[in-house]
Amino acid sequence: MELDFEVDKITKSIGTNKSYVIRAGRFTDAQKNAYDKLSKRFIIPFSEEKICFNNLFGNSNNNIMEIGFGMGISTAVIAEASPDKNYLGIEVHKPGIGRLLWEIENRNLANIRIIEFDAVQVIEKMIPQASLDGVHLFFPDPWPKKKHRKRRLIQRPFTNKLALCLKPGGLLYMATDWEDYAMHALEELNATSGLKNKYSNFAPPQEWRPKTKFEEKGLAKGHAIKELLFECY
Repeated sequence: MELDFEVDKITKSIGTNKSYVIRAGRFTDAQKNAYDKLSKRFIIPFSEEKICFNNLFGNSNNNIMEIGFGMGISTAVIAEASPDKNYLGIEVHKPGIGRLLWEIENRNLANIRIIEFDAVQVIEKMIPQASLDGVHLFFPDPWPKKKHRKRRLIQRPFTNKLALCLKPGGLLYMATDWEDYAMHALEELNATSGLKNKYSNFAPPQEWRPKTKFEEKGLAKGHAIKELLFECY
């Protein structure tokens, strides 16, 4: 995620492992103003009822879901380049949500909606089966410590649930700069029922994805970017 906050706090609930961290950071005036002004229009409240994408966006266009969009700049760039597609972003960090709302207003975007909630519960409760044409995960938290790896999103059984949400031919795309996570994700996705690798190993760079600040930091540290592209069948 393209996050730039100083304080990391691992959030836990009793008996439940969270797949994300709450990062305390500055909520700028511009982000807060955008959040206050636009949240009712673009943020979808968490619910235990399934979404009807046609009603949500008012069209029957392809639906792409991004999990953990961070500051949302890449999300906005991609949505602006593809106005004929709908984008649903899931994020829990208010500064990032505020920044994406600011981008939505300044780019005059109508094809983005946001859910401010835990992605695991959103997938389980709100996303209908065979409703998505794509799932994006750009640099999800790698949880590098061995004791925390159970918190990684891209592993079973969560990947099984993601596969069920994809339409036949729908694509799951992930990029990471942590080689250990890339190898782990490749193994888990290869073992996920309903998904097949579009390539024999890792995918070549996908030019439609803009480079993120988080990615640039990884490259500056000498990390190699690994990309995975799996298709639902």
